[in-house]
Amino acid sequence: MTDNTPQKRSASYRLAVEDTDFLLRDEMRDIRFALEYAKADLGMRDWGIRSTVIVFGSARTKPESPRYEAARQFGRIVSERGGALAPHHRWRDNVIATGGGGGIMEAANRGAMEAEAPSIGFNIVLPEEQEPNAYTTPELTFLFHYFAMRKMHMAMRANALVAFPGGFGTLDELFEFLTLVQTGKMRPVPIVLYEEAYWRRIVSFDALLAEGMIGPEEMGLFEFAEAPEAAWEALLRHGVKMEADGR
Repeated sequence: MTDNTPQKRSASYRLAVEDTDFLLRDEMRDIRFALEYAKADLGMRDWGIRSTVIVFGSARTKPESPRYEAARQFGRIVSERGGALAPHHRWRDNVIATGGGGGIMEAANRGAMEAEAPSIGFNIVLPEEQEPNAYTTPELTFLFHYFAMRKMHMAMRANALVAFPGGFGTLDELFEFLTLVQTGKMRPVPIVLYEEAYWRRIVSFDALLAEGMIGPEEMGLFEFAEAPEAAWEALLRHGVKMEADGR
């Protein structure tokens, strides 16, 4: 038999799904984008994740800080009372979801783990590689290349957003949510800013209002909270259901 080794070694002979060089071509970006959507979507469906509570905040927050402890307590409160522990006809609600990194994100995932509830980490590939924190559910610890797809998954199941003090990334994610709700691209969800003094010092909401850049109704898109219980009560006031309420 004539030797066909060169043919079998050729990249063209590899199955498309096994040909990394092919999948990483610029022309295949739309396929990679779709794969990032499908992988996380199916992973959450497999776990019965119907809705989430998103927690943002600085990865630089130290474990010994009051902010870390507050996020940890909040993650536990939501997980124990919101429906993450007890699936309703297989579906779990108000599952804690974070960016998967350290600091505030770690704290919220840690609180969920201590409640023995699942929680999600939406990690992102960065120039300085982000390590997933040790408290996300392993099967719900996702890694994204595309920020846009990561943000989409954060928004599409969100029942609420709680933003703890943070930097550029937290501001980016907060204003993404505010804009989606403001423009009607996302259903209204409660948005809580934890630690009012910090947020008023960092963002001059009153100046935006005074300059006519936002209206009074847009100031109503969010509220402030100073304690984990108060943050949870704010979510309840705005329609987030407790476990016993059902769906």
